[in-house]
Amino acid sequence: MSLIGQRVTVVGGGIGGMAAALAMAMRGAQVTILEQAEAITEVGAGLQISPNGAAVLRALGLGHALDEAGTRARAVELIDGIGGRPVLRLDLARLKPDAPYVFLHRADLIEMLARAAREAGVHLRLLQKIDEVRLGDDRPPQLVTAQGAEIEAPLLIGADGLHSKVRQALNGKVAPFFTHQVAWRALVPCTRDADPVAQVFMGPGRHIVSYPLRGGRLRNIVAVEERHRWAEESWSATDDPLALQTAFEDFVQPVRGWLDSVEQVNLWGLFRHPVAERWHGHGAAILGDAAHPTLPFLAQGANMALEDAWVLAAMLDNHAEPSEALAAYQAARRDRTVRIVAAANANARNYHLRGAKKLIGHLGLRIGGAVAPTLALSRFDWLYDFDVTAEAQGS
Repeated sequence: MSLIGQRVTVVGGGIGGMAAALAMAMRGAQVTILEQAEAITEVGAGLQISPNGAAVLRALGLGHALDEAGTRARAVELIDGIGGRPVLRLDLARLKPDAPYVFLHRADLIEMLARAAREAGVHLRLLQKIDEVRLGDDRPPQLVTAQGAEIEAPLLIGADGLHSKVRQALNGKVAPFFTHQVAWRALVPCTRDADPVAQVFMGPGRHIVSYPLRGGRLRNIVAVEERHRWAEESWSATDDPLALQTAFEDFVQPVRGWLDSVEQVNLWGLFRHPVAERWHGHGAAILGDAAHPTLPFLAQGANMALEDAWVLAAMLDNHAEPSEALAAYQAARRDRTVRIVAAANANARNYHLRGAKKLIGHLGLRIGGAVAPTLALSRFDWLYDFDVTAEAQGS
């Protein structure tokens, strides 16, 4: 089916929803986004756009906007958070020059996508909280809002995140597994001369990631701790900065200095969700966190959503029947996202080593980095070198 003139409803105005709406509108679809918030405002914190995600943004015509808003990363450094000794440095300058690795504020990415989507004719409807999604063979998808309004969607795209109503309609309810890890996120002042490096300070049962944003005006902090106490899976829950400072009080500088300047911090529990079995059906499809929630230990949540958005639009434009297009979309995406989610799970264990395992693991990384400095980064070629916009051309 050609997307020209096709009516599409996207639930969720986050990264995946905005990117999907833009990609489909560029192909001629008439797209409406239903977003539950009252405004597209500056929420969230930092994120990392790796080359595979940047390829999608370039294909969407946002390469220049990405260069303007983002900070091109130079390296990722793994550091012993207790002793301060360097463990491994991944030199991102070795990546292809036209495939940047970028630090970016989530709000800046949303804004550039939203601006481009509006210019492409996408209609954004705010304050549209969806309470129920009804799917059936004999009718188009139907949405019921919190106000009781019913909306019919000839083609429905669920980009509605971790607690997706569209995923639930396709797969039923599935209880996530609490990993006994929590994450704090915060923004603190930074300096314009800060190196564009993502630093990972690792300690027993916990680690902290930090990198500069917005040309060095801000520093993004994500801190993870293993614990038994349950925490809500919510981006908006807050915590006392003292709890964060206490959890990392034995870490080296500059970590303690960064944490001392934290005035407001969010806390969320980290849960494992299975990758959805069904990504489509009855005129509906899901993408991003709705399809494959991931732990934040490979920085691929936003990048996977961007990849999904491009492939979904390409499949819908290139297949004669919507059902064929949606089946091809899931077939193209599921194995890759399963692999990424598994790799993120593994990173969580590697960052939190204790005792002899820590000594052996860190020593192995140091030796490997000295003997073959490019080997550690090349292990991620399957992830970063994959250009979904080129792959989808043959669909």
